[in-house]
Amino acid sequence: MTTPSPADPSDSEDACQSGEDALASLVMSFGGSVSTAFHERTVTVGCDQAFALLRSLRDNAATRFEQLIDLCGVDYSNSAPVENDHPERFAVVYHLLSVSRNDRLRVVAYLAEDSPRIRSVVGIWACANWYEREAFDLFGILFEGHPDLRRLLTDYGFIGHPMRKDFPLSGHVEMRFDEKKGRVVYEPVSIDPRVTVPRVIRQESVE
Repeated sequence: MTTPSPADPSDSEDACQSGEDALASLVMSFGGSVSTAFHERTVTVGCDQAFALLRSLRDNAATRFEQLIDLCGVDYSNSAPVENDHPERFAVVYHLLSVSRNDRLRVVAYLAEDSPRIRSVVGIWACANWYEREAFDLFGILFEGHPDLRRLLTDYGFIGHPMRKDFPLSGHVEMRFDEKKGRVVYEPVSIDPRVTVPRVIRQESVE
């Protein structure tokens, strides 16, 4: 869903700035940073400044990111240890598109492990509603100010958040239909968790 931006490039001095300079200046004003890898730009900003920055990225005439393409959660708990690579376990990633400027941008906000919460951007892009519900359901990230923050993909009585790295592969419970009770029942998982090892095909065995 494209949210109209109130910015008018014809009435703004920001339109005279180059896109790169304007972006860097805007991000720095919110205490963030811009990095480039594989010809893609990523903005990193604190979770307390994320909402204000994202709103400015939409409304500023030099950026005009009118559309939110995607929003997702990330759990970095098992990532390779790289110094200062991921300062917190959780992060919310926003993928933005400027239709008028044919430009794309990734924005990352890291969240504390003990309290993964951030302000909802439904007020900026209405399409964020279900994206944020999905991130809440799968990662347990709380979006403050969300109009209806309920689970989206799992069952009503589901326990835990299945996309977290510490969630067991087989889950905590399994469900089946009980003929006697005439309803679905939940029971402890009956299978033993195991680690599968891919089969290695050696060259000599092929020959």
